[in-house]
Amino acid sequence: MSNNIKAVAKVTIAGHQYNTRMKMGSNPFFNEIFFQNFHEIPAKFFDEVILIQTDIGFIYHCPGHALIRKWLGLCHPDKSSSGVRGYLKVTICAIGAGDQAPVDQKLPYDTEVQVFKSMTVPINMAYLQFFIYCAEDLHSEKRPTVNPTLEVELIGEKLKTIVQTESDNPIWNQILTFQIQLPCLSSYIKFRVMNCPKQNCWDEIGTVSLCLNQISSSGEEIEGKKSPDPTSRTLPTRSHLRSPSLLPGMYSGFLPCFGPSFLTLRGGKKAPFRIYGDTVSSSSIKDGLAYRGRIYMELVTQVKSQQETWIKDLSRDVIRVEKQQNRQKYGLCVVFLSCTMMPNFKNLIQFEVSIGPYGNKMDLNYKPLVSTTQYSPVIYDGSTYHYVPWYDTKPMVAVTSNWEDVGFRLSCLNALQVVRDRLKANLDALKSIRNPRDPDLLFQWQKLLRELAEDCKNPLPCVKDHPKATNLDRQKWQVRNLLLQELAQKAEKAEPRDMVATVEDWLRRLDVVLPEPQVSLPDVMIWLMAKEQRVAFARVPAHTVLFSQAGALHSGQFCGKIQNLLLEYPEGEGPKNTVPGYLRVCMWLGNVTDSKDLQLLHQGDIVVYAETYENEAKYKDQWGLQGLNRCPNFSDVTGRKALPKTDFREPPGWHWQDNWIVEPQKRLLLDVDINKSQVLEEVYENQERDATGAWVPAAVPNTDVNGHPVEAPENVRCPKGWHFRKDWIVELNRAVDSEGWEYGVGIPPSGLPQVWSSVEKTYHSRRRRHWVRVRFRDHGELGLEEETLSFLQLEQAKEREGWEYGTFGSKFHLNPHPQSRFRRRCWHRRLAPNKDRGIAPIFLLEGSLVEPPGTGWRLPAATGAGPQLAQAREEPHYYQLFCYIYQARNSMSNQILTFQGPFIRVVFLNHSQCTQVLVNSAAPTWAQTLIFQHLLLYENPQDTKENPPLVALELWQRDPWGKEILWGRSMWPPVVCLDLQDWILPPLRWHPFVKELGEEEGEILASCELILETEKLKEKHLPILSVPWKNGIYMLPKSIQPTLKKMAIEILAWGLRNMKKVHYPKLLVEFGEQSLSTEPISDFQSNPNFLESVLFLTVLMPTEAVYALPLVVKVVDSKDFGQQKVVGQANINVLQPYFCDPWVQGYIPPQVPKPRGSGCRPHPVHPLPFQFLWFLCEKFWFKSSKAEDEYEHEVDWWSKFFWATGDNQRALKYKYKEYHTIKVYDCELEAVPDFQGLQDFCETFSLYQEQPKADSPVVGEFKGLFRIYPFPENPEGQEPPRQFLILPERDDFPQLCMVRVYVVRALNLQPQDYNGLCDPYVILKLGKTKLGSRDAYLPKTLDPVFGSVFELTCNIPLEKDLEIQLFDFDLFSPDDEIGSTVIDLENRLLSGFGACCGLSKSYFVSGPFRWRDQVRPSYLLERYTKRKGQPPPVFDLEEDSVLYNGEEISLHTFETEPPIVHGLGPKKERLALYILNTLGLVPEHVETRTLYSKSQPGIDQGKLQIWVDIFPKKLGAPGPPVDINPRKPKRKASEHGGCRYELRCIIWKTAQVDLVHETFSRERMSDIYVKGWLFGLEKDMQKTDIHYHSLTGEGNFNWRFIFLMDYLAAECVCVQSQKDYIWSLDPTSMKFPARLIIQIWDNDIFSSEGFLGVLELDLTDMPFPARHANQCTLKMMDTDSKQTPFTQYKRFSLFKKKVVTGWWPCQVHSGDKWRLSGKVKMTLEILTDKEALIRPAGRGQSEPNQYPKLHPPPRAGGSLMWLRSPIKNFCFACCKRYRFKIVGLVVLSIVAYMLFKFIYAAPSYLAMTWIKPELRMGPPIKVVNVMNPQNQNKPPNSAA
Repeated sequence: MSNNIKAVAKVTIAGHQYNTRMKMGSNPFFNEIFFQNFHEIPAKFFDEVILIQTDIGFIYHCPGHALIRKWLGLCHPDKSSSGVRGYLKVTICAIGAGDQAPVDQKLPYDTEVQVFKSMTVPINMAYLQFFIYCAEDLHSEKRPTVNPTLEVELIGEKLKTIVQTESDNPIWNQILTFQIQLPCLSSYIKFRVMNCPKQNCWDEIGTVSLCLNQISSSGEEIEGKKSPDPTSRTLPTRSHLRSPSLLPGMYSGFLPCFGPSFLTLRGGKKAPFRIYGDTVSSSSIKDGLAYRGRIYMELVTQVKSQQETWIKDLSRDVIRVEKQQNRQKYGLCVVFLSCTMMPNFKNLIQFEVSIGPYGNKMDLNYKPLVSTTQYSPVIYDGSTYHYVPWYDTKPMVAVTSNWEDVGFRLSCLNALQVVRDRLKANLDALKSIRNPRDPDLLFQWQKLLRELAEDCKNPLPCVKDHPKATNLDRQKWQVRNLLLQELAQKAEKAEPRDMVATVEDWLRRLDVVLPEPQVSLPDVMIWLMAKEQRVAFARVPAHTVLFSQAGALHSGQFCGKIQNLLLEYPEGEGPKNTVPGYLRVCMWLGNVTDSKDLQLLHQGDIVVYAETYENEAKYKDQWGLQGLNRCPNFSDVTGRKALPKTDFREPPGWHWQDNWIVEPQKRLLLDVDINKSQVLEEVYENQERDATGAWVPAAVPNTDVNGHPVEAPENVRCPKGWHFRKDWIVELNRAVDSEGWEYGVGIPPSGLPQVWSSVEKTYHSRRRRHWVRVRFRDHGELGLEEETLSFLQLEQAKEREGWEYGTFGSKFHLNPHPQSRFRRRCWHRRLAPNKDRGIAPIFLLEGSLVEPPGTGWRLPAATGAGPQLAQAREEPHYYQLFCYIYQARNSMSNQILTFQGPFIRVVFLNHSQCTQVLVNSAAPTWAQTLIFQHLLLYENPQDTKENPPLVALELWQRDPWGKEILWGRSMWPPVVCLDLQDWILPPLRWHPFVKELGEEEGEILASCELILETEKLKEKHLPILSVPWKNGIYMLPKSIQPTLKKMAIEILAWGLRNMKKVHYPKLLVEFGEQSLSTEPISDFQSNPNFLESVLFLTVLMPTEAVYALPLVVKVVDSKDFGQQKVVGQANINVLQPYFCDPWVQGYIPPQVPKPRGSGCRPHPVHPLPFQFLWFLCEKFWFKSSKAEDEYEHEVDWWSKFFWATGDNQRALKYKYKEYHTIKVYDCELEAVPDFQGLQDFCETFSLYQEQPKADSPVVGEFKGLFRIYPFPENPEGQEPPRQFLILPERDDFPQLCMVRVYVVRALNLQPQDYNGLCDPYVILKLGKTKLGSRDAYLPKTLDPVFGSVFELTCNIPLEKDLEIQLFDFDLFSPDDEIGSTVIDLENRLLSGFGACCGLSKSYFVSGPFRWRDQVRPSYLLERYTKRKGQPPPVFDLEEDSVLYNGEEISLHTFETEPPIVHGLGPKKERLALYILNTLGLVPEHVETRTLYSKSQPGIDQGKLQIWVDIFPKKLGAPGPPVDINPRKPKRKASEHGGCRYELRCIIWKTAQVDLVHETFSRERMSDIYVKGWLFGLEKDMQKTDIHYHSLTGEGNFNWRFIFLMDYLAAECVCVQSQKDYIWSLDPTSMKFPARLIIQIWDNDIFSSEGFLGVLELDLTDMPFPARHANQCTLKMMDTDSKQTPFTQYKRFSLFKKKVVTGWWPCQVHSGDKWRLSGKVKMTLEILTDKEALIRPAGRGQSEPNQYPKLHPPPRAGGSLMWLRSPIKNFCFACCKRYRFKIVGLVVLSIVAYMLFKFIYAAPSYLAMTWIKPELRMGPPIKVVNVMNPQNQNKPPNSAA
């Protein structure tokens, strides 16, 4: 854009703006980090906007949750047509708890500066054009009329349509255009319809979201074309826009497109948020549940900015006709089969079914439909739930609606859904087989591939030629077909490797192409209603129940089939952890013309009838109309709306079948206690004081607990089917007196006391006592369900007149009671359909049946006057359910025994059974079979097999007080067997227990099967299968039980750590039913190790790992008064790592490596001629390179560190560096796989008090280890050897140690200050010791280099956790914690990998890298062999060898030649160290630890590079610490590492400089001067004087530049520290290369100065100058490594050579390459500050002008240039500018002069010609001069 801009990058994250620091130039280097922390639900957090235009959800779903170093195109926000204005390279991360932040190493200076061109740069602009046509059915709950406007939002930008006043069907006909970059980095387009009364758009009508991934494709779904970068996953690049395929077999995707089609708006209550639910998408969570209308729109994407003008010209009439002309009538039929697992609803309930506005009882704008079921009570099922007693009479609803025809589109979706569902089912079956050796695994894999290949070969319905197909339809049809073809090929070639991962990838790709955004049919909503309020819902996508004439493959997966629905409460409603109901329905949706032969209607008799209730009241002991008050004589079931029988009219297409008959609604009369085995009856006897103070019966002597009158106890009769065992008794187990009375003061108007007392007072006016009696169920021939069914099928003849007695809002009964004051009876009149009209008659039931006389309109739907619809099923089918329950595992508890009274309750429809209650079981094993006999289902057996009812297994616990607590629930379909000949016992599988929000609470090993009873088996009352019976319960069949084997578990219990507030803890180890514990630790505060370290336990363990139980470790604390409590628990679920073979042979040490030269470079043996040539090459060819190798600075620890990291710029050249190697790990030392987490001796198990999750608090740690191996079954057999025999001496612990912590540097710290940086410092905590100082902070850096060493003394294991914290220094506010890391020092001390002090590569006794351990290598080798149980090594000092593990190893094996480096130790120690380095021990290293913050748990805060040395004090004093102080330039040259230098640059002359000006004399010239500065020190730029009018490109200057710099010789960089601002507290230190920049310029006074050339010289690696100007070429600057050594130019370091003089070339970029533009002769001299003081010199030619003295340069002709230049320039300017005019003027003047002369001479000439005078030949006339007489004597010739 420009050369001198001041660039600032502004980043806005979710409304928070961050700015970088201002940088100069067109290529600014920012290198800054911005953080924004969120505490939000991920689905809401992903919608926040980052202005670098993208949303956070897109970033999070990229690989690694990050975009790493991606170049983004920048454009002007207001001038988008100007294209890309620049590029910005960013790294964006969106990480959550538990995610690792990617390491993005930042270099202080990028030497490879080039123009970046990336395929991910969004250089194409696209325009999303939204054609907003109209909307329909808009309505708001707050206002009767709406003024709608549509708001479209994309990446934070919002556009609105105009506001339509008072219109629920607005027509906008507007185009909204968004400009985006390709690819678009957004996920959703949000549509929001607002109601804008008086221009206040705060009332939201409805919302809908359109996912861009569903309306576009990048082509990555097909493997023929994979997106090269995650940023291109939403939209393709320009190369993908023109053709559907780039190469044969490749697919390139398509741009966003949509419609024209409808989008459904929703609002109101929202669905509950399900974190783990895979059936609820994030978009459906944001939208509501209530239908609020639809919008009709179209989306077109154009790459060029052009708008189709014909869209604007569409009239409203055309749009209205186009919108409505294709509407078809759809019919929705729903049959309710069962509703179980419901809570106890006190009121009658019913279900409402709606699709869009059709069927909604609350919407009075549409005619009433049969959309609700009959009112029903809920009945107790005998367990904990309730159910609706529908039985053989199944309620139905029939809803008709009008929608456009989208069957062609949904048929394709349903066909693809079949492929996806079948693949998902096979994948779940594959996952359930956890044993890789199971033979069923390969069979299931082959079955999956076979079925997938078959499904993919079925063609999808072609939509390309359909007249109503949109562009999106055609594009999605193409990508779906290509994917199916590819999956079919892969299924045929797939191998049984990585089966689950492969199928999951296939399933993921199917899920990408599956969604269909153009489903204009709203979802079917089923609402559970109580008290006319919507309580719970189930949502069914319309396409899943849609019928297609093409067949079942193209119909919905549940069309006409049974499906299971779990009802849900809306968000924020209903009790927690409860299910409002489990519903089984059968649904059909389709065009009414396809419903003639609807099979759903042939599964029973359809009953349609009108219903009204006749009401009477008892007045003066007579039943009649008096006393009804406001209740009409004939009404609905609620008694609110009048429905006289005379006002009913039959609907069109139907006729009355018979007259009105009385038909009692027995479901409403069912006894709620019908399924209870015993019922407690209670009556309160009431008395009051009379005037004399005596107690007499009250006005209402017998009441219930609420004061309502009831029968006297002696008058209460026992119902049929019940009996009493005892008579009425007074309950005394309450706060009553000895006779059971409780007293109180009556308060009017009810007269009942509010507070009762057990002591009588004189002011008490009322008293009562509680009479109770238990009623028991008779055990007759009929079961509970058969008895209920017999009551519902009771003949009407047995009823007298069909009256029901009771009151509204209470229970009605068939038999009258003395207190009954109201009765009613139900009248029904059957309807029958007329002649066949070609559609199902139920879809003709539209509108109300009641039409009051004299009116032409019908009542709305809310009156309940619609017909009732039901389906009477035939005889039921009977089944038996077998539930095989083995055991449960993986549950957390704070009790000593995990489960307190656990039992399983199995719920199947309205039946339930419980297993036996296990007392105090850690891993409950029931091994029990629950059998449900004679289960009746009014369903087709084949339908039941395809979609069986779900079996719910609930894990309950019973506390010591008898209260039952639900732990978790697991639901899955049983295996259905219709024929015993095909019966196979289902294997046991693990099924998770899940709570309401999806949290897992353990697993249960069980299986279930449902077997159909045949006619012969119905007569028997025995189970179909033979199940063993023992102790009154059915046991588990032997063939299904896991095979057990006797195993030994050896436990190394070392100790407990970080347990707070414990007194006498002990360890309890549980496996199944067996347990073992240690002795309590008597003095935990002084020694937290167990007295007994090794425990031994024999158990019976399943041979298959899939059935294995976890090993549970609990810490039990013994408190005062005998109290014991579990204070921590750990579950070891995977036991495979602890299995071992106890009979394995002894330890096999690592093999000694092959002989090699360590630290020496043996020359290869070659023939003599070759050696002579090699000598010549080394002498002459590589002379320049060798000369540089010989220049070596003094090495330090940082040199070794940079050798290891590969940072060649800061690593010094050193020929002995192979002796000094260090390993830099990019992770924690515990994370290195070779070191087993440093837990080879004992592992660390975190203890929890809850089910462990990502953020669960750890309450302590257990140090221990396990070994599991087979144990002989025979008691007399030989026992295997024990594993934990060699243990450290217990007296050594606690052990006093000295710890050295080397903090090297930190990387990628999270900023803490507003400037995007932080001021970090280090704090160390170990026990009560705290080291570090906030004064030692490093200012303004995210990558601080500390170079600090800390020494601490600690007592391990009491002080084992070393915490390293990084804080941000703040001047006024408290310091913020950046992050911390914790190191377990005990693990490093006990580990056999030698983690206390890393092994050096070589053993040095002097020098900077001398041995730092406190013991010698020979001692370490001896200790290692002792730990491994090997014989100690024997050294032979004469032969320089050692006998190690039976093998003799010589030093010559490692050192083939004697080393020549100085400082090496004795040969014995060197040999021992060589052997130690081959044993896989921890080498000398630097580890990289991740920092975490307590305020942001689980989120990476940066990296810290450190290492830790641990020295037990009993082994003696350690060596001196390593000096890792950061390299800094020193003011004294004697100090190594750096120095203040002075660079003197003398510009002598230039030659062959480009001449850019042309003089008037057409001579080319330049006014030359030279600039110079050091890179990074532009403020100290210096320039020479001007050499004017150089005509040959030569310039003479004799000018001296002097630059001061702090040079760090070890890294070959310059260091500068300066404050960014005046108010900055601390300077900022920057490093940059020692580079001299020389530029040649042309001076201009009035115009901008001209750039002539540049020369950049790296002072550490610069080419030798040329002696003469003609030898100076551009090849001197070429650093191409491909050049041969003959052609490569010699280079040197100025810091070595000190002074150099010669010619260097200057160059300029012209076209596409660099060319020579001049040459400059300079003298470069480098001096230290001390040398500069001895030999002072001034800048330019100023004093002191010496070393050398510079004289003014000789410049020829300079003194007269000012005189002749003006005339010469004037002449040149005139000639150059007016030369043609001057020439023309001269020619014209000559012509004019000649013409004038001609005109002047013409008359005389003519006269002479005409007169022709004669010529006289006589003498001349004599003239007398009277004035000058003296001339008279002259001759005549002189006068003439």
